[in-house]
Amino acid sequence: MPGSTKASQALRWLPSKVLQHRGVFTATKLKVYNAVVLSSLLYGCMDTVLEAHEIAGAIPLTLPPVNDEDPMAGPNHQSGSPRQSQLHQHRSRCPQNPATMVWTRHPHGPKANTRTGTGTFGRVHLVKERTAKHYFALKVMSIPDVIRLKQEQHVHNEKSVLKEVSHPFLIRLYWTYHDERFLYMLMEYDPGEYLFSYVRDMGRFNNSTGLFYSAEIICAIEYLHSKEIVYRDLKPENILLDKEGHIKLTDFGFAKKLLDRTWTLCGTPEYLAPEVIQSKGHGRAVDWWALGILIFEMLSGFPPFFDDNPFGIYQKILAGKIDFPRHLDLYVKDLIKKLLVVDRTRRLGNMKNGADDVKKHRWFRSVDWDAVPQRKLKPPIVPKVSNDGDTSNFEAYPEDDWNKMPPVPPKDLEIFKNF
Repeated sequence: MPGSTKASQALRWLPSKVLQHRGVFTATKLKVYNAVVLSSLLYGCMDTVLEAHEIAGAIPLTLPPVNDEDPMAGPNHQSGSPRQSQLHQHRSRCPQNPATMVWTRHPHGPKANTRTGTGTFGRVHLVKERTAKHYFALKVMSIPDVIRLKQEQHVHNEKSVLKEVSHPFLIRLYWTYHDERFLYMLMEYDPGEYLFSYVRDMGRFNNSTGLFYSAEIICAIEYLHSKEIVYRDLKPENILLDKEGHIKLTDFGFAKKLLDRTWTLCGTPEYLAPEVIQSKGHGRAVDWWALGILIFEMLSGFPPFFDDNPFGIYQKILAGKIDFPRHLDLYVKDLIKKLLVVDRTRRLGNMKNGADDVKKHRWFRSVDWDAVPQRKLKPPIVPKVSNDGDTSNFEAYPEDDWNKMPPVPPKDLEIFKNF
Protein backbone atom coordinates (compact mmCIF):
# COMPACT_ATOMS: atom_id res chain seq x y z
CA MET A 1 0.00 0.00 0.00
CA PRO A 2 1.39 3.40 -0.91
CA GLY A 3 1.93 5.98 1.79
CA SER A 4 4.21 6.86 4.63
CA THR A 5 5.74 4.50 7.17
CA LYS A 6 3.32 5.92 9.74
CA ALA A 7 0.40 4.99 7.50
CA SER A 8 1.70 1.44 7.06
CA GLN A 9 2.13 1.06 10.82
CA ALA A 10 -1.39 2.33 11.37
CA LEU A 11 -2.81 -0.25 9.00
CA ARG A 12 -1.15 -3.05 10.94
CA TRP A 13 -2.38 -1.50 14.17
CA LEU A 14 -6.00 -0.94 13.17
CA PRO A 15 -7.54 -4.43 12.97
CA SER A 16 -6.66 -5.36 16.56
CA LYS A 17 -6.51 -2.06 18.42
CA VAL A 18 -9.45 -0.22 16.91
CA LEU A 19 -11.71 -3.23 17.29
CA GLN A 20 -10.78 -3.44 20.97
CA HIS A 21 -11.86 0.05 22.00
CA ARG A 22 -13.82 1.42 19.06
CA GLY A 23 -17.27 1.22 20.50
CA VAL A 24 -19.96 3.67 21.39
CA PHE A 25 -20.70 4.65 24.97
CA THR A 26 -23.44 2.07 25.26
CA ALA A 27 -23.27 -1.66 25.74
CA THR A 28 -25.25 -3.18 22.89
CA LYS A 29 -24.44 -6.46 21.24
CA LEU A 30 -26.70 -7.13 18.28
CA LYS A 31 -27.03 -10.59 16.79
CA VAL A 32 -28.86 -11.86 13.77
CA TYR A 33 -30.08 -15.42 13.47
CA ASN A 34 -31.08 -17.13 10.25
CA ALA A 35 -34.80 -17.72 9.77
CA VAL A 36 -36.47 -20.51 7.86
CA VAL A 37 -40.09 -21.59 7.58
CA LEU A 38 -40.75 -25.13 8.76
CA SER A 39 -43.74 -27.21 7.73
CA SER A 40 -44.71 -27.89 11.33
CA LEU A 41 -45.19 -24.78 13.48
CA LEU A 42 -45.88 -24.37 17.16
CA TYR A 43 -48.01 -21.34 17.97
CA GLY A 44 -46.91 -19.03 20.73
CA CYS A 45 -47.09 -15.42 21.81
CA MET A 46 -44.45 -12.71 21.94
CA ASP A 47 -43.50 -13.18 25.58
CA THR A 48 -42.73 -16.89 25.04
CA VAL A 49 -41.12 -16.76 21.62
CA LEU A 50 -37.62 -16.43 23.04
CA GLU A 51 -38.14 -19.36 25.41
CA ALA A 52 -39.97 -21.86 23.24
CA HIS A 53 -36.93 -22.91 21.21
CA GLU A 54 -36.58 -25.78 23.70
CA ILE A 55 -39.90 -27.13 22.40
CA ALA A 56 -39.83 -26.38 18.70
CA GLY A 57 -37.51 -24.92 16.11
CA ALA A 58 -39.90 -22.37 14.67
CA ILE A 59 -42.58 -20.25 16.30
CA PRO A 60 -44.95 -17.84 14.53
CA LEU A 61 -45.13 -14.56 16.42
CA THR A 62 -48.55 -13.49 17.62
CA LEU A 63 -48.29 -9.74 17.52
CA PRO A 64 -50.69 -6.80 17.83
CA PRO A 65 -52.00 -5.44 14.51
CA VAL A 66 -50.10 -2.73 12.69
CA ASN A 67 -51.46 0.79 12.85
CA ASP A 68 -53.06 1.65 9.50
CA GLU A 69 -51.36 5.03 9.57
CA ASP A 70 -48.06 4.96 7.71
CA PRO A 71 -45.43 5.19 10.47
CA MET A 72 -42.73 6.15 8.01
CA ALA A 73 -44.42 9.24 6.56
CA GLY A 74 -43.00 12.43 8.02
CA PRO A 75 -44.97 15.63 8.60
CA ASN A 76 -44.00 16.91 5.15
CA HIS A 77 -45.24 13.81 3.36
CA GLN A 78 -46.64 14.52 -0.08
CA SER A 79 -48.14 11.80 -2.21
CA GLY A 80 -48.02 11.61 -5.96
CA SER A 81 -44.51 12.95 -6.63
CA PRO A 82 -41.93 10.66 -8.29
CA ARG A 83 -39.79 10.87 -5.15
CA GLN A 84 -42.66 9.82 -2.90
CA SER A 85 -43.58 7.01 -5.29
CA GLN A 86 -40.07 5.70 -4.89
CA LEU A 87 -40.29 5.92 -1.11
CA HIS A 88 -43.64 4.13 -1.16
CA GLN A 89 -42.04 1.33 -3.17
CA HIS A 90 -39.48 1.00 -0.38
CA ARG A 91 -42.27 0.91 2.21
CA SER A 92 -44.37 -1.57 0.28
CA ARG A 93 -42.36 -4.46 1.71
CA CYS A 94 -43.75 -3.80 5.18
CA PRO A 95 -45.89 -6.78 6.28
CA GLN A 96 -49.58 -5.97 6.52
CA ASN A 97 -49.83 -8.09 9.67
CA PRO A 98 -46.78 -8.88 11.83
CA ALA A 99 -48.63 -11.96 13.12
CA THR A 100 -47.52 -13.65 9.92
CA MET A 101 -43.86 -13.39 10.92
CA VAL A 102 -41.99 -16.61 11.73
CA TRP A 103 -38.86 -16.74 13.86
CA THR A 104 -36.49 -19.69 14.05
CA ARG A 105 -33.68 -20.13 16.52
CA HIS A 106 -30.31 -20.73 14.89
CA PRO A 107 -27.66 -21.19 17.63
CA HIS A 108 -24.75 -20.53 15.28
CA GLY A 109 -26.35 -17.83 13.22
CA PRO A 110 -24.51 -14.79 11.91
CA LYS A 111 -23.66 -11.67 13.86
CA ALA A 112 -25.02 -8.41 12.47
CA ASN A 113 -23.21 -5.85 14.57
CA THR A 114 -21.25 -5.64 17.80
CA ARG A 115 -20.84 -2.97 20.42
CA THR A 116 -18.31 -3.49 23.19
CA GLY A 117 -19.17 -2.40 26.72
CA THR A 118 -20.20 -3.53 30.18
CA GLY A 119 -23.16 -5.63 29.09
CA THR A 120 -25.65 -6.61 26.43
CA PHE A 121 -29.18 -5.36 25.93
CA GLY A 122 -30.02 -6.04 22.30
CA ARG A 123 -30.16 -8.74 19.66
CA VAL A 124 -31.48 -8.73 16.13
CA HIS A 125 -33.24 -11.83 14.86
CA LEU A 126 -33.90 -12.46 11.20
CA VAL A 127 -37.60 -13.21 10.70
CA LYS A 128 -39.67 -14.12 7.67
CA GLU A 129 -43.20 -13.15 6.72
CA ARG A 130 -45.21 -16.31 6.19
CA THR A 131 -47.43 -15.07 3.35
CA ALA A 132 -45.35 -12.73 1.20
CA LYS A 133 -42.06 -14.46 2.11
CA HIS A 134 -40.28 -11.19 2.89
CA TYR A 135 -37.45 -11.04 5.43
CA PHE A 136 -37.22 -8.51 8.25
CA ALA A 137 -34.94 -7.80 11.20
CA LEU A 138 -36.54 -8.06 14.64
CA LYS A 139 -34.50 -6.07 17.13
CA VAL A 140 -35.06 -7.37 20.66
CA MET A 141 -33.78 -5.37 23.65
CA SER A 142 -33.62 -6.50 27.24
CA ILE A 143 -35.58 -4.03 29.40
CA PRO A 144 -33.57 -4.72 32.61
CA ASP A 145 -30.31 -4.10 30.77
CA VAL A 146 -31.62 -0.96 29.06
CA ILE A 147 -32.53 0.39 32.51
CA ARG A 148 -29.28 -0.77 34.13
CA LEU A 149 -27.19 0.93 31.46
CA LYS A 150 -29.37 4.09 31.59
CA GLN A 151 -30.27 3.87 27.90
CA GLU A 152 -34.01 4.54 28.25
CA GLN A 153 -33.88 7.91 26.50
CA HIS A 154 -31.69 6.62 23.68
CA VAL A 155 -34.17 3.80 23.02
CA HIS A 156 -37.09 6.24 22.90
CA ASN A 157 -35.06 8.58 20.66
CA GLU A 158 -34.32 5.76 18.24
CA LYS A 159 -37.98 4.87 17.91
CA SER A 160 -39.20 8.45 17.51
CA VAL A 161 -36.55 9.31 14.92
CA LEU A 162 -37.09 6.16 12.85
CA LYS A 163 -40.87 6.69 12.90
CA GLU A 164 -40.42 10.14 11.42
CA VAL A 165 -37.89 9.46 8.67
CA SER A 166 -38.28 7.85 5.27
CA HIS A 167 -35.32 7.89 2.91
CA PRO A 168 -33.65 5.38 0.56
CA PHE A 169 -30.38 5.56 2.52
CA LEU A 170 -31.85 5.10 6.02
CA ILE A 171 -32.89 1.82 7.62
CA ARG A 172 -36.66 1.59 8.02
CA LEU A 173 -38.74 0.86 11.12
CA TYR A 174 -42.14 -0.78 10.63
CA TRP A 175 -43.46 -1.63 14.09
CA THR A 176 -42.63 -1.55 17.83
CA TYR A 177 -43.93 -3.45 20.86
CA HIS A 178 -42.94 -4.47 24.37
CA ASP A 179 -43.80 -7.19 26.85
CA GLU A 180 -42.64 -7.76 30.46
CA ARG A 181 -39.01 -8.43 29.50
CA PHE A 182 -38.19 -7.06 26.08
CA LEU A 183 -38.63 -4.17 23.68
CA TYR A 184 -39.22 -5.10 20.03
CA MET A 185 -38.53 -3.17 16.84
CA LEU A 186 -39.40 -4.69 13.47
CA MET A 187 -37.06 -3.25 10.84
CA GLU A 188 -36.00 -3.89 7.28
CA TYR A 189 -33.31 -6.50 6.73
CA ASP A 190 -30.46 -5.90 4.30
CA PRO A 191 -28.21 -8.91 3.66
CA GLY A 192 -25.15 -6.93 2.58
CA GLU A 193 -22.13 -6.44 4.82
CA TYR A 194 -21.16 -3.39 6.85
CA LEU A 195 -18.90 -0.85 5.15
CA PHE A 196 -16.30 -1.32 7.88
CA SER A 197 -15.77 -4.93 6.78
CA TYR A 198 -14.97 -3.85 3.23
CA VAL A 199 -12.57 -1.12 4.37
CA ARG A 200 -10.87 -3.63 6.67
CA ASP A 201 -10.61 -6.36 4.02
CA MET A 202 -9.54 -4.09 1.14
CA GLY A 203 -7.15 -1.95 3.21
CA ARG A 204 -8.64 1.24 1.82
CA PHE A 205 -10.97 2.44 -0.93
CA ASN A 206 -9.80 4.13 -4.11
CA ASN A 207 -10.88 7.70 -4.81
CA SER A 208 -13.96 6.85 -6.92
CA THR A 209 -15.26 4.30 -4.40
CA GLY A 210 -14.91 6.74 -1.53
CA LEU A 211 -16.61 9.39 -3.63
CA PHE A 212 -19.65 7.17 -4.26
CA TYR A 213 -20.23 6.34 -0.59
CA SER A 214 -19.56 9.92 0.52
CA ALA A 215 -22.21 11.21 -1.90
CA GLU A 216 -24.89 8.84 -0.61
CA ILE A 217 -23.96 9.55 3.01
CA ILE A 218 -24.19 13.32 2.41
CA CYS A 219 -27.72 12.89 1.03
CA ALA A 220 -28.68 10.91 4.14
CA ILE A 221 -27.20 13.54 6.49
CA GLU A 222 -28.82 16.37 4.55
CA TYR A 223 -32.22 14.66 4.85
CA LEU A 224 -31.84 14.08 8.60
CA HIS A 225 -30.79 17.68 9.16
CA SER A 226 -33.79 18.90 7.16
CA LYS A 227 -35.88 17.13 9.80
CA GLU A 228 -33.79 18.83 12.56
CA ILE A 229 -32.32 15.44 13.49
CA VAL A 230 -28.66 14.99 14.45
CA TYR A 231 -27.33 11.45 13.84
CA ARG A 232 -24.24 11.52 16.11
CA ASP A 233 -22.86 8.08 15.30
CA LEU A 234 -21.56 8.16 11.74
CA LYS A 235 -18.83 5.54 11.17
CA PRO A 236 -18.24 2.57 8.84
CA GLU A 237 -19.64 0.13 11.41
CA ASN A 238 -23.06 1.81 11.14
CA ILE A 239 -23.24 1.86 7.35
CA LEU A 240 -24.77 -1.24 5.86
CA LEU A 241 -24.82 -2.10 2.16
CA ASP A 242 -28.07 -3.42 0.70
CA LYS A 243 -28.07 -6.26 -1.81
CA GLU A 244 -27.53 -3.81 -4.69
CA GLY A 245 -24.61 -2.05 -2.98
CA HIS A 246 -26.28 1.19 -1.88
CA ILE A 247 -25.86 2.41 1.71
CA LYS A 248 -28.22 2.19 4.67
CA LEU A 249 -27.48 4.12 7.84
CA THR A 250 -28.29 1.93 10.84
CA ASP A 251 -28.25 2.23 14.63
CA PHE A 252 -30.15 5.41 15.51
CA GLY A 253 -29.69 5.06 19.27
CA PHE A 254 -27.83 8.38 19.45
CA ALA A 255 -29.96 10.22 16.90
CA LYS A 256 -31.99 13.07 18.34
CA LYS A 257 -34.45 15.74 17.31
CA LEU A 258 -32.58 18.91 18.07
CA LEU A 259 -33.72 22.52 17.84
CA ASP A 260 -30.71 24.06 19.57
CA ARG A 261 -27.86 22.24 21.32
CA THR A 262 -27.36 19.19 23.50
CA TRP A 263 -24.62 18.32 26.00
CA THR A 264 -24.76 14.53 26.08
CA LEU A 265 -21.32 12.94 25.67
CA CYS A 266 -21.96 10.10 23.27
CA GLY A 267 -20.46 8.67 20.11
CA THR A 268 -17.30 6.82 19.08
CA PRO A 269 -13.94 8.21 20.31
CA GLU A 270 -12.27 8.54 16.88
CA TYR A 271 -15.32 10.33 15.48
CA LEU A 272 -16.12 12.79 18.28
CA ALA A 273 -16.13 16.47 17.34
CA PRO A 274 -14.10 18.88 19.51
CA GLU A 275 -17.23 20.58 20.88
CA VAL A 276 -18.48 17.22 22.19
CA ILE A 277 -15.19 16.49 23.97
CA GLN A 278 -15.10 19.98 25.47
CA SER A 279 -18.74 19.79 26.64
CA LYS A 280 -19.53 23.11 24.97
CA GLY A 281 -22.87 21.89 23.73
CA HIS A 282 -23.17 20.51 20.22
CA GLY A 283 -25.59 20.42 17.31
CA ARG A 284 -25.84 19.06 13.79
CA ALA A 285 -22.31 20.27 12.98
CA VAL A 286 -20.96 17.11 14.64
CA ASP A 287 -22.24 15.04 11.71
CA TRP A 288 -20.15 17.06 9.25
CA TRP A 289 -17.07 16.59 11.41
CA ALA A 290 -17.76 12.85 11.47
CA LEU A 291 -18.09 12.89 7.67
CA GLY A 292 -14.57 14.29 7.43
CA ILE A 293 -13.26 11.50 9.67
CA LEU A 294 -15.16 8.90 7.65
CA ILE A 295 -13.87 10.10 4.27
CA PHE A 296 -10.30 10.06 5.63
CA GLU A 297 -10.75 6.53 6.98
CA MET A 298 -12.34 5.17 3.81
CA LEU A 299 -9.48 6.48 1.65
CA SER A 300 -6.63 5.82 4.10
CA GLY A 301 -7.68 2.66 5.91
CA PHE A 302 -7.37 4.28 9.34
CA PRO A 303 -8.85 7.34 11.12
CA PRO A 304 -6.88 10.61 11.28
CA PHE A 305 -6.85 10.65 15.09
CA PHE A 306 -6.08 7.40 16.90
CA ASP A 307 -4.25 6.27 20.01
CA ASP A 308 -4.07 3.32 22.40
CA ASN A 309 -6.65 4.93 24.69
CA PRO A 310 -9.60 7.31 24.22
CA PHE A 311 -7.93 10.16 26.13
CA GLY A 312 -5.01 10.11 23.73
CA ILE A 313 -7.50 10.27 20.86
CA TYR A 314 -9.24 13.28 22.42
CA GLN A 315 -5.95 15.15 22.80
CA LYS A 316 -5.13 14.62 19.13
CA ILE A 317 -8.61 15.70 18.05
CA LEU A 318 -8.30 18.95 20.01
CA ALA A 319 -4.79 19.53 18.63
CA GLY A 320 -6.24 19.16 15.13
CA LYS A 321 -3.03 18.06 13.37
CA ILE A 322 -3.80 15.81 10.38
CA ASP A 323 -1.11 13.70 8.70
CA PHE A 324 -2.41 12.87 5.23
CA PRO A 325 -1.11 9.81 3.36
CA ARG A 326 0.70 10.85 0.18
CA HIS A 327 -1.68 9.04 -2.16
CA LEU A 328 -4.74 11.14 -1.28
CA ASP A 329 -6.22 13.39 -3.96
CA LEU A 330 -5.52 17.10 -3.45
CA TYR A 331 -9.20 17.97 -3.64
CA VAL A 332 -10.23 15.39 -1.04
CA LYS A 333 -7.51 16.66 1.29
CA ASP A 334 -8.99 20.13 0.96
CA LEU A 335 -12.50 18.79 1.65
CA ILE A 336 -11.37 16.91 4.75
CA LYS A 337 -9.57 20.00 6.09
CA LYS A 338 -12.72 22.08 5.66
CA LEU A 339 -14.87 19.46 7.40
CA LEU A 340 -12.42 19.00 10.28
CA VAL A 341 -12.45 22.64 11.35
CA VAL A 342 -12.51 23.01 15.13
CA ASP A 343 -14.56 26.23 14.89
CA ARG A 344 -17.98 24.83 14.00
CA THR A 345 -19.16 28.20 12.69
CA ARG A 346 -16.61 27.81 9.88
CA ARG A 347 -17.07 24.08 9.37
CA LEU A 348 -18.20 23.08 5.88
CA GLY A 349 -21.82 21.92 5.96
CA ASN A 350 -22.64 24.01 9.02
CA MET A 351 -22.57 27.43 7.41
CA LYS A 352 -25.30 29.44 5.71
CA ASN A 353 -25.68 27.17 2.66
CA GLY A 354 -25.61 23.96 4.68
CA ALA A 355 -25.09 20.74 2.73
CA ASP A 356 -24.91 22.65 -0.57
CA ASP A 357 -21.45 23.90 0.39
CA VAL A 358 -20.29 20.31 0.70
CA LYS A 359 -21.95 19.22 -2.54
CA LYS A 360 -20.36 22.07 -4.47
CA HIS A 361 -16.84 21.20 -3.34
CA ARG A 362 -14.53 20.36 -6.25
CA TRP A 363 -14.04 16.76 -5.13
CA PHE A 364 -17.69 16.16 -6.01
CA ARG A 365 -17.52 17.96 -9.38
CA SER A 366 -18.39 14.73 -11.27
CA VAL A 367 -21.41 13.83 -9.10
CA ASP A 368 -24.96 14.18 -10.44
CA TRP A 369 -26.64 15.10 -7.17
CA ASP A 370 -30.16 14.64 -8.54
CA ALA A 371 -29.33 11.03 -9.40
CA VAL A 372 -27.83 10.14 -6.00
CA PRO A 373 -31.03 9.84 -3.86
CA GLN A 374 -32.72 8.07 -6.77
CA ARG A 375 -30.06 5.35 -6.46
CA LYS A 376 -29.06 5.82 -10.08
CA LEU A 377 -25.29 5.85 -9.50
CA LYS A 378 -23.61 2.49 -10.05
CA PRO A 379 -22.33 1.02 -6.75
CA PRO A 380 -18.62 0.11 -6.80
CA ILE A 381 -19.21 -2.90 -4.55
CA VAL A 382 -22.14 -5.31 -4.89
CA PRO A 383 -22.38 -7.75 -1.94
CA LYS A 384 -22.46 -11.45 -2.75
CA VAL A 385 -26.02 -12.35 -1.83
CA SER A 386 -27.85 -15.50 -2.92
CA ASN A 387 -31.32 -14.48 -1.68
CA ASP A 388 -33.14 -11.88 0.43
CA GLY A 389 -32.61 -13.94 3.57
CA ASP A 390 -28.93 -14.64 2.97
CA THR A 391 -26.85 -14.28 6.14
CA SER A 392 -23.46 -15.32 4.73
CA ASN A 393 -22.06 -11.79 5.05
CA PHE A 394 -22.30 -11.92 8.85
CA GLU A 395 -20.03 -13.87 11.18
CA ALA A 396 -21.19 -16.73 13.38
CA TYR A 397 -22.05 -15.92 16.98
CA PRO A 398 -22.90 -18.44 19.72
CA GLU A 399 -26.13 -18.42 21.72
CA ASP A 400 -26.19 -17.87 25.50
CA ASP A 401 -28.70 -17.57 28.36
CA TRP A 402 -29.52 -13.94 27.63
CA ASN A 403 -33.25 -14.65 27.20
CA LYS A 404 -33.83 -16.34 30.58
CA MET A 405 -34.20 -13.21 32.69
CA PRO A 406 -37.31 -12.69 34.87
CA PRO A 407 -40.14 -10.24 34.02
CA VAL A 408 -39.69 -6.57 34.83
CA PRO A 409 -41.71 -5.04 37.73
CA PRO A 410 -44.69 -2.91 36.59
CA LYS A 411 -43.08 0.29 37.90
CA ASP A 412 -40.12 -0.22 35.56
CA LEU A 413 -42.43 -0.93 32.63
CA GLU A 414 -44.02 2.50 33.06
CA ILE A 415 -40.99 4.04 31.35
CA PHE A 416 -41.86 2.13 28.17
CA LYS A 417 -45.67 2.32 28.24
CA ASN A 418 -45.69 4.30 24.97
CA PHE A 419 -43.09 2.18 23.23
